[in-house]
Formats: sequence, structure tokens, C-alpha cells
Amino acid sequence: MKTFITAATLVAALAAAGVASAQTAPAAPAPAMAPAAASAFSTDTPIETIVANADGKAVLEKDAPGLTTHPMYDQFKSMSLKELAPMSQGKIDDAALVKLNADLATVKPK
Repeated sequence: MKTFITAATLVAALAAAGVASAQTAPAAPAPAMAPAAASAFSTDTPIETIVANADGKAVLEKDAPGLTTHPMYDQFKSMSLKELAPMSQGKIDDAALVKLNADLATVKPK
């Protein structure tokens, strides 16, 4: 029992010391943030976000015909192409993802 109390006291002391040092440590200045540049679309972008852009939708229709008119579009539109690929029964394979990623990278969000 004495060992338990001693260990508990040690843990409490260490925790208090950690809190105290965290409170007294000087805060590092926040790095200057550059304005966010418009990023290109990718295969990680949700499909519905790509489709909302006319140029992005054109890429999907060219590289993955039928995707935007698929009967289950409403069920997968919030997913990215990478997330959808394993469920596409091989229609979106690694080569297709590489091509889609390259083509989508040229499209700028509006």
C-alpha cells in the first residue's frame, strides 16, 4: 500500500511539474502564413466538388465516362476518386487514377 501511495504521489508531482512547465514555457511565435493559393483538383478531392467546376466535370467525363451519370452517383459523390476506386470493380484502376490526377491538376477551382 505504501508503494502505491508513493507511486501515486510521484505521478501527481510529475503531472503538476509538467503542467507548471507548460504554463511557464514561452510560446513560440506563430509562423507567418502565406495566403492560400488556389490549389488544383486531385483524386483526393470529393467528386461532387470536381463536378461543380465545369472544367473538372469535363475531365471526369473524358477520363471516366459515365461516372457523373451513374445511377448511384448520389451515393458516392461525396467520396474522392481514390476512395471510390476499390469499389469500381476495376473500372478506376491505378493507371486511371494517375491519368485523372494529372488531368485534374490542370483544373483550377473557381
